[in-house]
Amino acid sequence: MMKDYDVVVIGGGPAGMGACLESAKTGAKTLLIERDSRLGGILNQCIHNGFGLHYFKEELTGPEYAYRFKKLVEESNVDVLLNTFVTKVEGKKLTIMNSDGIQVIEPKSIVFSMGCREKTAGNIRLNGTRPVGVMTAGQAQKLVNYCGKLPGKKVVILGSGDIGLIMARRLTFAGAEVLKVLELMNTSSGLPRNIRQCLDDFNIPIYYNTTITEVLGKDRVEGIKFAKVDKNLNPIMESEEFFECDLVILSVGLAPEYDIVNNPVIDSRTGGLVVNEFRECSEGVFACGNVLHVHDLVDNVTAESMTAGRNAGLYAQGKLKRGIEHKISNGEGVRYTVPSTYFESDGELEIYFRIMKKYLSPSIVVMQGDEVVFSKSYIALNPGEMESIKIDKSKLKGDISVLVKERV
Repeated sequence: MMKDYDVVVIGGGPAGMGACLESAKTGAKTLLIERDSRLGGILNQCIHNGFGLHYFKEELTGPEYAYRFKKLVEESNVDVLLNTFVTKVEGKKLTIMNSDGIQVIEPKSIVFSMGCREKTAGNIRLNGTRPVGVMTAGQAQKLVNYCGKLPGKKVVILGSGDIGLIMARRLTFAGAEVLKVLELMNTSSGLPRNIRQCLDDFNIPIYYNTTITEVLGKDRVEGIKFAKVDKNLNPIMESEEFFECDLVILSVGLAPEYDIVNNPVIDSRTGGLVVNEFRECSEGVFACGNVLHVHDLVDNVTAESMTAGRNAGLYAQGKLKRGIEHKISNGEGVRYTVPSTYFESDGELEIYFRIMKKYLSPSIVVMQGDEVVFSKSYIALNPGEMESIKIDKSKLKGDISVLVKERV
């Protein structure tokens, strides 16, 4: 017989572990559900460093970061169910399935922390045959880092997301030749440091405004055709060329994973769930991490998950206080903002956002009607990097908009 829980957290990656720990700290009886055989999520296969600089103040690998949180979960009073699938969420009623069969749980509050999934060849309608040797960057990462298998020797990477850039370096270390990276847009979606450390340092060229027009091969990938694209992102067929390779890696974006959610409200700007300042997407249901918007740094995932977990625990105990709710919108140059609303109260409001293009010496300005209530100058802003600002909420009394102001 399943126990009664105040809060159930779905997903045992960095977001889920952070959320369940904060929920438990409020005194809420908390359960963490993970479909894999161990906690940690994608971190378990990310053996490169760069994790933990903000949260732990030191540089860790993904498994090291995950291990530290797994130990904290083990030392807490959080209950954990591994190898357990949540098959349906209706309101605050969860249907789960594991070796004990199918059960229904109805906690007082839920936290979604299911992360995101990679877009596949089908998602981007990649033309050509379907031979062995076309895979996502995450699949390649698992084969190399988890299984010790090299999936190809002559590699072309489509897209310049961070996982793809990191795998360019990793495959080079493993003995493969990464021939080129093709990027549809005129700028990379990855972090600038990954362009420098994973491509430039290994003389791997990246071609912007370029895409694969066809994958060729019967049983195994034999090569690709690629071409430049016009301003509407359509291939310029006159520029099409053939290139020989035996592995095509896709790093073409990530999509928040909310398939189990019944009637989700989706933010068209992020592709993830819409949330208020508390990271609440509906009454008593909270969300955090990549199920909201795709993060660059796991430290930011942890910070956001702690906000969601703490508020879920307070809600379950009837302690979550709300004020008058106002909208947060994106203005000129800003692609999206998270959260979408805030509540009038004391304290600080943290807003995550991404910008539309590269800017040199810009300012981020927050407008309340015609009044500037916040301004921050930057040396540069890059669309591949998520940014955040913190605002004194005592200055806010209405709807606000976040925008970029360029240097005149």
